[in-house]
Amino acid sequence: MTTAGVDVAPRSSARVYYGWIVLGVASAAMIGTLPGRTQGLGLITEPLLRDLQISRVAYAQMNLVATLIGGLFCLGIGRLIDRLGSRIVLTITALALGLTVLAMSQATSAAVMLVGITFTRGFGQSALSVISLAMVGKWFRRRLTVAMAVYSVVISVGFMLAFPLVGAIVQTAGWRIAWSAIGLALVCGLAPVAYLLDRSSPESIGAEVDGGGVDSSEASTESAVHVTLGGALRSPAFWVFAAAASMYGLVASGIGLLNESILTERGFAPDVYYRALAVTAITGLGGNFIAGALAGRVSLRSILMTALLVLAGGLIGLAHVSTEGQVMAQAVTMGIGGGFVMVVFFSFWGRAYGRTHLGRIQGAAQIMTVLASAVGPLFLAEWSASTGSYSSAFYLLSVLVAALAVAAAFVPVPAGARTA
Repeated sequence: MTTAGVDVAPRSSARVYYGWIVLGVASAAMIGTLPGRTQGLGLITEPLLRDLQISRVAYAQMNLVATLIGGLFCLGIGRLIDRLGSRIVLTITALALGLTVLAMSQATSAAVMLVGITFTRGFGQSALSVISLAMVGKWFRRRLTVAMAVYSVVISVGFMLAFPLVGAIVQTAGWRIAWSAIGLALVCGLAPVAYLLDRSSPESIGAEVDGGGVDSSEASTESAVHVTLGGALRSPAFWVFAAAASMYGLVASGIGLLNESILTERGFAPDVYYRALAVTAITGLGGNFIAGALAGRVSLRSILMTALLVLAGGLIGLAHVSTEGQVMAQAVTMGIGGGFVMVVFFSFWGRAYGRTHLGRIQGAAQIMTVLASAVGPLFLAEWSASTGSYSSAFYLLSVLVAALAVAAAFVPVPAGARTA
């Protein structure tokens, strides 16, 4: 509801800062990106390929085109959030994604599937991710790292529950039924919840950022942080942190989409893939907790460096796994490293550059991660097709990830992002 142009929050306890309710909606929105994310598509890759008779390389090429085009959705969504607010933008995006997923579940040809993947990437991985992240950044500043740690935990739990649930539906009822169920959940669940509960900013309901409680000197310092998109793009830290998150996206998307094939090459049955996916989700949750605890004591730079070194080790390990125990240990390293990266990526932009232009800045960073995630599956598929194995690709990727850890150690970082 609105009164004199100001949103009115649904009635809640005066002791509860409404930003936590918005954080819950934002978490639901991020979980709703599942059909547009590589890991979500990975759940239906093998049955989809058999159903439509598409090769893995052709599918990776389709994914590349779809993700590149879908990444363009990041460009305008940040401006819409900053101008119109997240409530309307989130509601419309959730409806659009849900309808797209429902249509995609009826695809009978590669061409139709390409269109479907393109729009799920655009509305899901790109637009809905940017909206979700910006929502939290608009409501928190002083407690942003804590809020993002809570946010990371909630979405990790959500994905941890969603992955095996969707996987079970795929195995028992088929990928089309699973995709239809997700589409209905978006249209009939997320979209109405977004409209009823989301509010675009504390100011829109007459509240203070973080719920108040900031002294005048701290408030003055925080209000002075309002870097424009151009200013952020001129900051070396923007590129290093965005490149690090993008490299993780490349690795996670490549492995996520082709993980069953990767593990098959190492001699494992498909059910190992589903168990490893659950382990990664669970340990990603642990990574969120650890990173959230560390963020109050050490810099975001140190957390990112640790994450990248752990991921580099996990990539080397993936080239050598030969027992199920080793597969699970490798999944643990990827989960913890990914959990660390999530907290840093979710927290850095608002802390470093402020809230005023956060939607645009977050969108620019998100498009880099989307483009990288588009390259990941095609890179691994082509590498395997030309060399007969995925293993050597993991060595190359580990070197690149380690190099970004070194860059993160030396790049100048804005004062607000140095500590929590």
